[in-house]
Amino acid sequence: MTNIRNFCIIAHIDHGKSTLADRLLELTGTIEKRKMREQILDQMDLERERGITIKLQPVRMKYTYKFPISNFQFLSLREMSRRDTNKFQITNDKSQIGNKVESVCPTTGEYILNLIDTPGHVDFTYEVSRSLAAVEGAILVVDATQGIQAQTLANLYLALEQGLEIIPVINKIDLPAADIEKTKKEIIDLIGSKDEEILLVSAKTGLGVEKILKSVVEKIPAPKGDDSQKLQALIFDSKFDDYKGVLAYVRVINGSLKPGDKIKFIGAGAGSEVTEVGYFYPEMKKSDGLKSGEIGYLATGLKKIDDCKVGDTLTIFMENKTDYKSLQLPGYREVKSMVFAGIFCKEGNDYQHLRESLNKLKLTDAALTFEPESSSALGFGFRCGFLGLLHLEIIQERLKREYDLDLIVTVPSVAYKVKKTKSQENKKSKSQDDGWEIIHSPQEMPAGGEIEEVQEPWVRADIVSPKEYLGAMMSLVEEKRGEYKNTEYFSGDSIILHYELPLYSILVDFYDKLKS
Repeated sequence: MTNIRNFCIIAHIDHGKSTLADRLLELTGTIEKRKMREQILDQMDLERERGITIKLQPVRMKYTYKFPISNFQFLSLREMSRRDTNKFQITNDKSQIGNKVESVCPTTGEYILNLIDTPGHVDFTYEVSRSLAAVEGAILVVDATQGIQAQTLANLYLALEQGLEIIPVINKIDLPAADIEKTKKEIIDLIGSKDEEILLVSAKTGLGVEKILKSVVEKIPAPKGDDSQKLQALIFDSKFDDYKGVLAYVRVINGSLKPGDKIKFIGAGAGSEVTEVGYFYPEMKKSDGLKSGEIGYLATGLKKIDDCKVGDTLTIFMENKTDYKSLQLPGYREVKSMVFAGIFCKEGNDYQHLRESLNKLKLTDAALTFEPESSSALGFGFRCGFLGLLHLEIIQERLKREYDLDLIVTVPSVAYKVKKTKSQENKKSKSQDDGWEIIHSPQEMPAGGEIEEVQEPWVRADIVSPKEYLGAMMSLVEEKRGEYKNTEYFSGDSIILHYELPLYSILVDFYDKLKS
């Protein structure tokens, strides 16, 4: 395991995360040049069109950190053919001038670098947190023209919570608008790194990217684990395959895994037999097994993606064991929908087609929930639950593109918790939570006289802004019933406002007003 490095890239939207991943794949020779295209790890059309990562993608790279030297001789490049010179990788590292050859090029072998390209949007925070639990380090990418942004902070906080080694990188240094010194100061103020630790790169041109690979090997610790222990594997993503059933993306913490093993999903309680295991290159390739510290996939044969939940722990099935809780890795929780909307067909005859389409999407997206709903104005449809507004937009667009559905989507809402009066509390409800009823739509809300108390979801918001907009920002948030917590100042002319406010207040037009 000493030659394995597991890491991810975290960044704000459009700061060059996927472009940097492309350069890393090129440098390590993971993908042939003839097969290379922009945003190679973003496999959905929607991802490439919007320039964002929606579905995380792991990839296994091989990197020779330093080349061993033995029986060397000096040759003039002029005396060598082009074919011969292509065999050598020649670099001019001035920092090593004066050192002995053996100290410049020690005999070290090949490293396995497992990269997880994670989504950056707040809707997928739980998935990102589970991905971060599968790695030991993170490359923090900041755009030299924009500096620290909101999603930079959100993902950085998640990485720090996991105790990851952070490698700070300033990207887009080749652009005329790049302000490298200001961006450096922001990073130093934020994470306390030293000036010389911040790497300056251009993912577009490839300038400085080789230094990132060296830093990954030098700074990110090797994974810890023991092949002889009972299997503990963290599921950080899953998807459905028509032929192989549910495919689980896993990081093996302890133990090992091979085809034919009987496995148990501790959180979901399901069990199955492994039919195939392998690695990501980034396409899936079979292997003989997975060992401690490795990242790969396994085919479970399961028919329901709900049985293979993100964050769950996978272990070996034991005949006489009923309690597996001692083997469960920390951090697992059920993903809850935060935003709800009604989806109806413009053509009433498409209702059954909509039901079938939602069922198919559910196979690949465990976070999507839906139940039948009827409206006197819109007819029959479904009340759907989403992680956030972006998740809603993605599902709506996929229903339109992949299933040719013409839809009407109602204004998004949130779930409310309602506690009924004493005279009403014994009546059964379809959705009870410790005496509280969960309400997803206005039609479900009890009459006013039956309600004792109503609660709504709130969020903690960190708003990054130039100092001159402080007054306008505070006025806007307080209009939305926000409660002020505190203000942080960093890098001279930027601030972070910390607020708590109702989730519903920021659903519809909050972001547009914030930008204006």
